[in-house]
Amino acid sequence: MLSYQHIFHAGNPADVHKHALLCAMLSYMTRKDKPLSYLETHSGRALYDLSCDEALKTGEAEAGIAALTDRFPASHPYIKALKTLRERHGETAYAGSPMLAALCLRPTDKLHLAELHPQEHQALRDVMRPHNAKCYKQDGFEMAQAVCPPEPRRGIMLIDPSYEIKSDYDVIPAQIAKLHRKWNVGVIALWYPILTSDAHVQMVTALRSQNLPNLLHHEVSFPPVRAGHRMIGSGMFIVNAPYGLDAEADALAQLF
Repeated sequence: MLSYQHIFHAGNPADVHKHALLCAMLSYMTRKDKPLSYLETHSGRALYDLSCDEALKTGEAEAGIAALTDRFPASHPYIKALKTLRERHGETAYAGSPMLAALCLRPTDKLHLAELHPQEHQALRDVMRPHNAKCYKQDGFEMAQAVCPPEPRRGIMLIDPSYEIKSDYDVIPAQIAKLHRKWNVGVIALWYPILTSDAHVQMVTALRSQNLPNLLHHEVSFPPVRAGHRMIGSGMFIVNAPYGLDAEADALAQLF
């Protein structure tokens, strides 16, 4: 949805869950001396300032990254990436997933990033230019279907919609099944919110019915970040999950 801007929600508890698992996957995958591709369907602007009015208005980062950082070991790849970011951009800087990917990846790796919102797309291009990312002002699912299978074929895709378009829940299972058929070696990671309405349940059931390989399905719960907020948890559904990610997920559950 073109009205959605992640700055209001950057650094919330769901971001921490999603980004910690993403950095763990990228850390593992970059141990092997082979290039990889990173694709993201709903990229946002990649770099946020948590001291800006929009972030302070919701206070979601206070309940997320501000409250949870000290629970991670300093050696965690998520914490190391955030430390690098803040050394470059200041203490209130916060990395969206495209920036985290760029900080975890190597010069030989390729980034394909989609963002449809005009202002967010322009900001994404400006921020990611030094990282040689290819940025698409295009529907994320259209980009993913067009690019897959990417070159290099080894790699990971993050699907992270706003879910303000209610049809996302309905179309995602078929999109992932089609992407997996095109790119059967790719790690496909879907994030979704856990809402008081249980809107995600039917989508997850549909995904599970497709017999996708090497699945990791992980959820964490947390209190609403403010009175009346409907999000009470975060979920990740990962196809071709890298080795050892289940242990990382277990540790993350204990952290939450």
